[in-house]
Amino acid sequence: MPGSNRTTTQSSADAAVLPDYVQDLERAADYLDDAQRQRLRRAWAVGASAHAGQNRKSGEPYITHPVAVAQVLAEQGLDVETLIAAILHDTIEDTPVTRECLAEEFGETVAELVDGVTKLDKLQFRDRAEATAESFRKMLLAMSRDLRVILIKLADRLHNMRTLGAQGAEARQRIARETLEIYAPIAQRLGMNLIKAELQDLGFRALHPWRHAVIEKRIRTQPVVRREALVQIEANLAQRLAKEKLQHRLISRVKSPWSIYTKMRAEHKSFTQVMDVFGFRIVVRSVPDCYHALGVVHATYKPLDARFRDFIAIPKANGYQSLHTVLFGPYGSPVEVQIRTEEMDLIAEKGIAAHWSYKDGGEGPNSAQSRAHSWITGLVESQHATGSSLEFLENVKVDLFPDEVYLFTPKGDIMSLPRNSTALDFAYAVHTDVGNQAVAARVDGKLSPLRTRLTSGQRVEVITARSSIPKPQWLEFVVSGKARTAIRQQLKQIGHEDAVQLGHRMLDRALEGLDTSLDRVPQVRIDAYLAEHRFPRLEALLAEIALGNRMPSQVAQSLARETPGAPERRKSVRGPRPEDRILITGAERGVISFAQCCLPIPGDEIMGYHTAGRGVVVHRMDCPNVAEYRKSPDRWVSIGWDREVSGDFAAALKIEVDNRPGALAQVAAAVADAESNIDRVEYLERDTHVAVMKFSIEVADRRHLADVIRRVRRLQVVLGVQRI
Repeated sequence: MPGSNRTTTQSSADAAVLPDYVQDLERAADYLDDAQRQRLRRAWAVGASAHAGQNRKSGEPYITHPVAVAQVLAEQGLDVETLIAAILHDTIEDTPVTRECLAEEFGETVAELVDGVTKLDKLQFRDRAEATAESFRKMLLAMSRDLRVILIKLADRLHNMRTLGAQGAEARQRIARETLEIYAPIAQRLGMNLIKAELQDLGFRALHPWRHAVIEKRIRTQPVVRREALVQIEANLAQRLAKEKLQHRLISRVKSPWSIYTKMRAEHKSFTQVMDVFGFRIVVRSVPDCYHALGVVHATYKPLDARFRDFIAIPKANGYQSLHTVLFGPYGSPVEVQIRTEEMDLIAEKGIAAHWSYKDGGEGPNSAQSRAHSWITGLVESQHATGSSLEFLENVKVDLFPDEVYLFTPKGDIMSLPRNSTALDFAYAVHTDVGNQAVAARVDGKLSPLRTRLTSGQRVEVITARSSIPKPQWLEFVVSGKARTAIRQQLKQIGHEDAVQLGHRMLDRALEGLDTSLDRVPQVRIDAYLAEHRFPRLEALLAEIALGNRMPSQVAQSLARETPGAPERRKSVRGPRPEDRILITGAERGVISFAQCCLPIPGDEIMGYHTAGRGVVVHRMDCPNVAEYRKSPDRWVSIGWDREVSGDFAAALKIEVDNRPGALAQVAAAVADAESNIDRVEYLERDTHVAVMKFSIEVADRRHLADVIRRVRRLQVVLGVQRI
């Protein structure tokens, strides 16, 4: 026993020597054992020595910042390696301490964590935005190896936000905006509600100090009537729960200034309308108790229709679980109630950090930990395909939506996607190859186009075809970053190859009009032209021609000008002959598009119009717009169909039918029997006797279209069919 007293006295003496900020850290990390606490002190000693002489803008010694970061993490219950890495997180970047030194002193895990957090300031970037984006990309790769990297980064950002006052006005605005756009949503995506809420509040205060102050004051000075109503509702709920012998904690929830501000802006509501909602959280012992408590609150106050959400059966993407319901309160105001277990409450507050601080922290497929890993793995996949760090960061921002839709695969697995996602987003979420080859989807068993917006609870099956390739129009309706990146990458690949081939044919045709060819133009002249116009190689020039950014006739004139004998040949410049036509297969979708005004299909007589940025737009010869295009002969492209064409082509039929029940279904069945896909149907005119409909369909060529028309005409309900 005497020995024990001596040890206590010694440790008290040691603590007395430690600075206050280190003692605060140790108090927060009181769950560590003595050996771990000694390692923590050693980390502080190494960090203090490394940062000696460095001060923050506030004038405090720099070491106070990393120790404060470690304290934030200790309050979340993180392990000792994470706390040590937090104390040393700036040493590799700002001090002579190397990664090898850290690995030798504190182990490979700590060295890996510190290296993951270190920013890329030693590389040169064009601007701050690119440096931030590249730093984020590196941090993401480190996160994929160990999730604790992002925990340190979030704690680092949180302490920087708490001490933002020392920064200049411009830096405050920039850091606050970055916090609200990137770091707070990441904290939410990882389920870390407490850190997310504080980051949002501090970011809002720094970005809009006056607005924050006004809303905060309004919250503090709530009318007495509202406070009395809150107490009355709380008492009623507590009484009913107690009568049912349900052990529970009942907490009234107060909205934050940021949530009030965003709701006012998003829903165009006044402060009074937003605040006129009472919020409560009920924490019970078990999952069955959650549903029992739900029955109790619904018996106390009537639930509002369609406002119930079961996030216990179908957790959110970040692992969050809870029952949400909205009740019709006694004062005419909605009452929002969340019901969850103690473990769910811990995970809702701490997210992935709960894995380290809760002994049964959820290792299953729905745990915050495993869901975070899945999300980050998906981001790592997509970052390999993006052209730049800035593009990647934009895609990540898109994926950080606070709301998700939850969908079922045919096997019954749950997938989460950003709000407003389409069937095509779902296809790319399954696999990039599935997305690239998608042609349609079955949503709840019903055939649907790829642009169909999905809602939670739907079952989605993707229909693919090997011949299918991504189309530029897809970018107009996909929502997720993964889909956008994959489509862009595929279009670049397809588009560039097609553009080079088409550009070569167009330039050859133009040179043939000058009685020469690309093969006969001296290489020196080609190289001179490429250098003069800053093209890295001939393929780049050919692609620009195909895309309509360079006129083939002008390029041909320049290349032929210094070709031996060219002056005489120029006199014999001739117009295009039928045999000079460029033949297309329909697969050159990267640089050839088909006009929506006349929807040409294989077998039609066609012409091409060279459009800057869009390449060649194909029209039917009988298109009413062709007369206008003839006024620009330099942009006219003589084209025709190759012997072999591929893919499906859009066509439109105007169909007049008897307006009787089942007429539309009969026409749709006839179109389907002809093996044509229906893309869209709309009524053009409709009265009591006759209906005129426009069918947008897909066909292989004119013969296929003729077959569709024949089958439709045979129907008794059909009065007339006409191609539009």
